[in-house]
Amino acid sequence: MIKILVLYYSLHGNTRQLARHIGRGIEQVKDCEAVLRTVEDISTATTISTATTVATLTATSTKTTDPIVSHDDLKQCSAMAMGSPVRFGNMAAPLKHFLDTTSGEWLSGTLIGKPACVFTSSSSLHGGQETTLQSMMLPLLHHGMLIVGIPYSEPLLHTTCHGGTPYGVSHVNHGINKQLHPDEIALAQAIGRRLATIACKLSG
Repeated sequence: MIKILVLYYSLHGNTRQLARHIGRGIEQVKDCEAVLRTVEDISTATTISTATTVATLTATSTKTTDPIVSHDDLKQCSAMAMGSPVRFGNMAAPLKHFLDTTSGEWLSGTLIGKPACVFTSSSSLHGGQETTLQSMMLPLLHHGMLIVGIPYSEPLLHTTCHGGTPYGVSHVNHGINKQLHPDEIALAQAIGRRLATIACKLSG
């Protein structure tokens, strides 16, 4: 089986929904298995003294049944889908915090040549989805991964008024219904299939 890592951070569950549907798309391709993983949450507690200001990080698990990612997951996967909610036009801190611990994988070239895609969710249509997707691509490019987007051969990319960009899958939560729109589900599964298909070809 070709293992494809679906790595995400989700606070309210919207990004997790996208991860689930990307996983379903992956497993529509023969001999491919989606491995869903999340990252530890971090909270900041700042204490002020007369001499200095100290910030501490406290790790807690996110509200999910998926296991916390390990560095071995990066070694064992043949491809990766990575997702985060929008945080001021950027990826969320917990995901960035995990990526900052992967210098060992960078030095050993663990991820070089493996395909990857990115996905995100936001509460507004113009809330920074595309910059968040691009921010997630940067460390993947430094790792030597091959970025996979959504081609315009996907008809929904031309017509949807909901989430979906050529840079990656997205979800727009307008506050009325937090469930994914059918267009977003279809695009999430489409990029999952595309990522898996490319991983199969690269794996021979």
